[in-house]
Amino acid sequence: MTVPRVRRSAIAGSWYPGNPRRLREEIEGYFSRIPEGPLGGDPVGMVVPHAGYAYSGQVAAYAYRQVMGRAFDAVILIGPSHRQPFRGVSVYAGGGFETPLGVVPIDEGLAEGILANGRDVSDTPDLHAQEHSLEIQLPFLQVAFGAFSLVPLMMGDQGTETCRALAGAILRAVGNRRVLIVGSSDLSHYHPYERALVLDRRALDHLERMDSEGLLQSLEAGLCEACGGGPAAVTMMAARGLGADRATLLKYANSGDVTGDRSGVVGYASLLYERTGHERTGRAG
Repeated sequence: MTVPRVRRSAIAGSWYPGNPRRLREEIEGYFSRIPEGPLGGDPVGMVVPHAGYAYSGQVAAYAYRQVMGRAFDAVILIGPSHRQPFRGVSVYAGGGFETPLGVVPIDEGLAEGILANGRDVSDTPDLHAQEHSLEIQLPFLQVAFGAFSLVPLMMGDQGTETCRALAGAILRAVGNRRVLIVGSSDLSHYHPYERALVLDRRALDHLERMDSEGLLQSLEAGLCEACGGGPAAVTMMAARGLGADRATLLKYANSGDVTGDRSGVVGYASLLYERTGHERTGRAG
């Protein structure tokens, strides 16, 4: 009998509480401070920050509150690699991801479909061992959904061609499944507060227009910053392909709003991409 591989938590007790009760209570507290109900569309994608909960947890909660209690066949979670440079995209294609709230199983059929359809997508679980950009989202998803299945995708290369290829692979693999695509990204890093607002506004302009190509071009030109710009772009490309026709900025803040130190801040935003009645288009761009 084969024992399923489980990716153990690398950041519980530091980036977020390691005690299950405290972790759940903290996330429920974030949700309780968001009085607005769902926007009324059919969510297919979101972009959320990936800093420690003390810094960006409340911002992330704005997006997760919008999908709380909804049913999806799987969540496709896309994040950048902070620790190991590598070519292409790494999928953790089997087993599960563990947090203090339990083990989230991998949707192995969907993961294999992305592998089969994706250029430069590899099943390389070792690359995921210490990365925080994916794990940091899981407790929010566990509280919002209860049980769900996951496909974790980590981008080593965030270039335009890799983004287009990954979005196309996701759309071909998804078929008729009802999925939520989550792009994990912070915005500008360590600029004075007012400068960060300017840089982040440029990124948000693209994110609010579902302008994936414009975002990638602005990032390349240094007009804005996003450490998960590739995951955000793929989320927008795939969301459009799944019929998303509305983008909503739910919350923006930066670390200076939390700590009071405005000398060098990190930007955070939550955005939601929804269908509002149009059919799926199958397009990746």
